Amino acid sequence: MKKTPDADFLIFDLGNVIIDIDYDRSLSLISQHLPSELHHLLGDFYKTDFHKKYERGQIDSSSFRDEVRTYFQQEWPDEQVDFFWNSLLGTIPPERLELVKKVRQQYQVGVLSNTNMIHIHAVNDILMRDHGLANFDPVFDWVFLSHEMGLAKPQAEIYEKMLTDLGTAPERVVFFDDLKENVEGAAALGIQAVHVTGPQVIFDYLKHV
Repeated sequence: MKKTPDADFLIFDLGNVIIDIDYDRSLSLISQHLPSELHHLLGDFYKTDFHKKYERGQIDSSSFRDEVRTYFQQEWPDEQVDFFWNSLLGTIPPERLELVKKVRQQYQVGVLSNTNMIHIHAVNDILMRDHGLANFDPVFDWVFLSHEMGLAKPQAEIYEKMLTDLGTAPERVVFFDDLKENVEGAAALGIQAVHVTGPQVIFDYLKHV
């Protein structure tokens, strides 16, 4: 009998798949510490080149903080920049980790996330605080982080590198992501890509596992 889903690997994005995130919360917090005449900068903050470079590991955390200060024309200390940057991170609901633990009995499981060093340190703090885990290593067989790979979704190269490391064909992988462009990028290579539009999507998809 074939497994349902018919695959060998289940790969999960982090943001709004494993951990809840809220970009608007972060922007709202920054706006409270920014002169009103600079509020127009908020809308493009996550689209900046330095943000993209940071999640590809092309600049370090110190340089990223300097770029944030320059962009917003503020002299915030490092701790303040980190606080703003990490304020989008929410909780990691225990039922999601339990689901990963359950499906791991039949599949190899992994993470593929566009992220960065400051966020990962904060996520590890959340894991320790709420779940007694130092990192994701005890939960997942594979952890693929954009800033360590020098690549980012939805570019084809990051999925190709993941498949090479997994040593498998794309059709043997199910990939869950909340962003349509990332789902489309994976699907273009033949990966079974699932668009996570809400927390119930993964549970419904894997309910027969």
